Amino acid sequence: MSDTATAAGLDAATLTDLLRVAASDGFDRIQEQIRRTGGCSDPIHLHGATVTRDALTGQVLHSYSTDTEPGGRLRIACGNRRASRCPSCAWTYAGDTYHLIRAGLVGDPTKGTPYTIRDHPRVFATLTAPSFGPVHNRPGNRPCRCGRRHGEDAPELGTPLDPATYDYAGAVLWNNHASELWRYFTIYLRREIAKRAGLTQKAAREASRVAFGKVAEYQKRGAVHFHAVIRFDGADGPDDLPPSWATLALLDDAIRAARKRVAVDVPAAGDQPARTLRWGVKLDVQPIKAFGHGEEITELAVASYVAKYATKAAETTGTVDRRIGNKEALVLLGVPDHPSRLIAACLDLHALYPDRKLQDWAHMLGFRGHFSTKSRRYSTTLGALRQVRADYRAAQQRASLGLPDPDDNPEATTLTLAHWAYAGHGHTPGESWLAANIRREIQLNRETARDELPALLDLEGAAT
Repeated sequence: MSDTATAAGLDAATLTDLLRVAASDGFDRIQEQIRRTGGCSDPIHLHGATVTRDALTGQVLHSYSTDTEPGGRLRIACGNRRASRCPSCAWTYAGDTYHLIRAGLVGDPTKGTPYTIRDHPRVFATLTAPSFGPVHNRPGNRPCRCGRRHGEDAPELGTPLDPATYDYAGAVLWNNHASELWRYFTIYLRREIAKRAGLTQKAAREASRVAFGKVAEYQKRGAVHFHAVIRFDGADGPDDLPPSWATLALLDDAIRAARKRVAVDVPAAGDQPARTLRWGVKLDVQPIKAFGHGEEITELAVASYVAKYATKAAETTGTVDRRIGNKEALVLLGVPDHPSRLIAACLDLHALYPDRKLQDWAHMLGFRGHFSTKSRRYSTTLGALRQVRADYRAAQQRASLGLPDPDDNPEATTLTLAHWAYAGHGHTPGESWLAANIRREIQLNRETARDELPALLDLEGAAT
């Protein structure tokens, strides 16, 4: 058995369970359920039933019960956005984020933005954290301050040159207040726009709107920074062109001025001094181009960049993606020295700043905000995108069952009664291997289709 398992790339326990699953009477249905979740790594298990009746006659049009399913359970995708938890669901989340950001750049009437949105001034801004001490880095063609030239994947990148003097408390407190720094930035940005336009804040709001979509990213040193699409709109939002004074230059200048004004005070506590938290001195503001003419900052590049980081969190720095209750767990989990010190700082500071919930967010190196956010009228919402997907699947199911489409006959009414209960989550070892292979197969098919699309379009153009 062990030789067979090794040949298949499996341990003996996984292979044994996989053979058990494959030999079961419900194997085909288990495989179908896993495929319907996209190869989700940690599916939710439900048990229950649903009945669809004609509301007028009471006739049962369709009924379903998990009693007929293998193990009496139905698997649904977990929906976790973290790639470290579930690559399949994270891919879906990244896709939704991509379309949300893209709709606010190129326009999509089905997602709340007109195509004229391309004529609005918009920039891609990156706001960073300040320094908490010198770290190993790659400063262009020059060597690091340690005297060496580090490779791109060098493990020491982002770690302090001298951990004993690095401000770990300041680093995690900054992460913990990063969302407040962003909130104040958006407030000051609107004020700076009004100031440069020579208007009162009320008059500026009545003439224009500022829309944004942002994502948080962890730098190698463990500090959060924000990438944001910031866009000028007219008084009525994305459907309205901004006034003539709302230029790209004015927006750029206002962003730089607002960044300097932001300050969040943290009171002294215990052995910690009072601090005033600010943005780092590094600020990158680049106009977003509608079409690529050699520029890197194009609409699609920005949407892809934001979507990429929407599924990542602090685990990219070497920490874990689950809560840590004590310092002993850091050793058991093998957390590297630098993130381990940041987590330990969170645990130590929790008693001094209990309202900041640093212990709860220690695994996030103190950061407790949402990773991707947007202003109300930037474009559509993630909830709306999920609903479109759910409606599509419901329509497919109605068609396969021969049920009437409510849109075809508004007078025809159906009544659906359902009862569902949580029955667990996850896979057995064999099912987990099967899910991983299904996910890779789906991903390969998508990548193949994407690569073949340009060639198909060229063929279509040649035919016409």
